[in-house]
Amino acid sequence: MLPSQHLLHTAVFALTVLQAFAADTFIAAVYEHSVILPDDTHKPVSPDEALALMNKNMDILEGAIKEAAQQGAHIIVTPEDGIYGWRFTRETIYPYLEDIPDPVVNWIPCTDPTRFSPAPVQERLSCMARNNSIYVVANIGDKKPCNSSDPGCPSDGHCHYNTDVVFDPEGKLVARYHKYNLFMSEKQFNFPKKSEAVTFETPFGKFGIFTCFDILFHEPAVVLVNELQVDTVLFPTAWMNVLPFLTAVEFHSAWAMGMGVNFLAANTHNTKLSMTGSGIYAPDGARAYYYNMKTEDGHLLIAELNSHPRLSPASLPAVSWSSYASSIKRFSLDDRDFEGLIFHDQFTFTKLINPEGNLTVCQKDLCCHLSYKMAGRQDELYVLGAFDGLHVVEGQYYLQICTLLKCKSTDPNTCGQPVEVAQTKFEMFSLSGTFGTNYVFPEVLYSGVQLAPGEFEVLNDGRLISKTRPTKPIVTVTLFGRWYKKD
Repeated sequence: MLPSQHLLHTAVFALTVLQAFAADTFIAAVYEHSVILPDDTHKPVSPDEALALMNKNMDILEGAIKEAAQQGAHIIVTPEDGIYGWRFTRETIYPYLEDIPDPVVNWIPCTDPTRFSPAPVQERLSCMARNNSIYVVANIGDKKPCNSSDPGCPSDGHCHYNTDVVFDPEGKLVARYHKYNLFMSEKQFNFPKKSEAVTFETPFGKFGIFTCFDILFHEPAVVLVNELQVDTVLFPTAWMNVLPFLTAVEFHSAWAMGMGVNFLAANTHNTKLSMTGSGIYAPDGARAYYYNMKTEDGHLLIAELNSHPRLSPASLPAVSWSSYASSIKRFSLDDRDFEGLIFHDQFTFTKLINPEGNLTVCQKDLCCHLSYKMAGRQDELYVLGAFDGLHVVEGQYYLQICTLLKCKSTDPNTCGQPVEVAQTKFEMFSLSGTFGTNYVFPEVLYSGVQLAPGEFEVLNDGRLISKTRPTKPIVTVTLFGRWYKKD
């Protein structure tokens, strides 16, 4: 780099830092990427072939990063698997991996690419950040040699980690996170020996990072927010939507609200695998989000966020989630209850028979209470449901869920099956439950998989209530509780 170019870059970077210091807000970007996938093969490709595929994906990501920077973004998050995709065995992923050093080494790959072992992907990501004066968050694979005498060392002598990296506006590696809670299909990767709580400071707040399935577990997700007090969480993900509660946009928005932090979620885009749904979320609702199951296009989101959301007047007050529900008597009797499955979990349901009323349904220690009034009844069946138990399908974690739910048809046997479209509006609803956990995430999902930012609120006694009259047509209203201590 010529001296004049270096001085120009330094001046631009310094100006960016000063501007960020002077502001209580920052501009965030996430990019939902339609990943170019490798061929499905059982034989490893050459390193050159692997890099050629990764460069095709990085060409697209670089375009999104440039556009985000031109629109003033300070940071951009790209998806899990966004550089090499999936379809790997342990053997076939190896050519795609690089040795990623600990950030304490104070390394800028863009200006010093030969300091460590060959790392063309890290070099290019570093240059994207440096050339555009923006924080870049990406997901790549880390390989580390291990001692064959260690019982945890694989027979091939090295560990593979699903890894997030963060480069600052100078191109310096400032964060490296190894995914701790691997999804069941990630057999090409190893678990790190212990969970990592990765944070880094920026001129616009303290940031933490974890990946996809990690969000459902105490470590590292809750540790970052409650113990390390991060302001913003970065979340590369490859999220396969599961209605009615685990669609990306609804759950990620609810998690940001329940935890009281900013949440930048960048999803991969693949409609065949039901992968879509990215967003920029604040504690009081979505600032921008994207859900598209019709086309295979990528999409860039940009929005402004408070640097320190806990200090914002819009921040939720402390909620006693069981306060209201524990103080009232049951609204209805057990003789109307019936059982049904939602994502393999057996719920207890009761029907909303009348256009308005009060209902209770209980399962084990959880009783869910609903007060409601429909705004003109449609020929649709709604139920109030409760689940209090251990979910055991793609992982084991303890849930307590209260939900107002539209059934797929008027046949009660369809209650719990995926539904995206509804017609019934509500004049009001109030949902609460006798939760045994303080980790409860409030969701309202409208017809067409649309969120409802600003159209509902959570009272400090644990009631989730509507604010608009009438609402838009409702698919679900849910309080999704995680009882980590019972896992």
